[in-house]
Amino acid sequence: MHYTLHQLQVFIKIADLRSITKAAEELCLTQPAVSIQLKNFQNQFPIPLTEVVGRQLYVTEFGKEIAEAARNILEEVKTINHKTLAYQGELSGTLNIAIVSTAKYVIPYFLTDFMRQNTGVDLQMDVTNKSSVITSLENNEIDFAMVSTIPPNLKLDSIPLMKNKLYFVGPREHKLSGRNITRKQFKSLPLIFREQGSATRNAMENYLNKIEIPATKKIALTSNEAVKQAVISGLGYSILPLIGLKNELFSGDLHIIPAKDLPVVTEWNLVWLKAKKLSPVATALRDYLEASKDQIIKDKFEWFEAY
Repeated sequence: MHYTLHQLQVFIKIADLRSITKAAEELCLTQPAVSIQLKNFQNQFPIPLTEVVGRQLYVTEFGKEIAEAARNILEEVKTINHKTLAYQGELSGTLNIAIVSTAKYVIPYFLTDFMRQNTGVDLQMDVTNKSSVITSLENNEIDFAMVSTIPPNLKLDSIPLMKNKLYFVGPREHKLSGRNITRKQFKSLPLIFREQGSATRNAMENYLNKIEIPATKKIALTSNEAVKQAVISGLGYSILPLIGLKNELFSGDLHIIPAKDLPVVTEWNLVWLKAKKLSPVATALRDYLEASKDQIIKDKFEWFEAY
């Protein structure tokens, strides 16, 4: 057999997505190129790796076993590369980070230069909701998590990165007037929430309880992006993190509506288990962020600091 590492990578992606088209998109290849790689890989086995039923591609049981073996081979190759870099005195290894969904607007800017400076470092980042992030922390499955509210039940170390500001927002055509929205106006509006377990939802509910506004009509969506698009469409109003609203505020698709005791201000923190022995890569990132975070905020978030 003379299969290549590239063929293994292509087959794993096909096995995961069960689609040549989707595999081509994720690999930034043309569909014919992926099909040729699959055909050349299949020709080295006497047993089918995939089958097409109707118009859907399926991976055979044999194909699933080959895909698992291919993953193991690529992991070993990655280990070889890391060991080579380590012997050359370069930083190498994998960073595992879990972040709440809104943090995707923040954390890339704090990682970019570090990743450029350390080409032997791989990054695996899970973007999910707060509950899943906390579970990953509790199970010691990750090096770091990025959250806006530090869970009190865990013994954690942390680096505060930057503020998280949440504002009340409405669509382009909102007709509310006055310096601050009145309590009567607030009560009459349809409100759009995140799902249960979301830090954004918790912040919104805490604020509404504080000002004693009942949510008479409640719409719940499972991502800030979905909430943002729903507000833009005129479906309702919401309290959302400023960090994810830059383009919509600049274009006028969304407006910040002044309200008493807003914005709600929390803080983005990079956290890790206090008892965790950080790897050399994780230690290097921690030290880099402690030294560089203020300059990153100054260079990348000038617009944010203006609000």
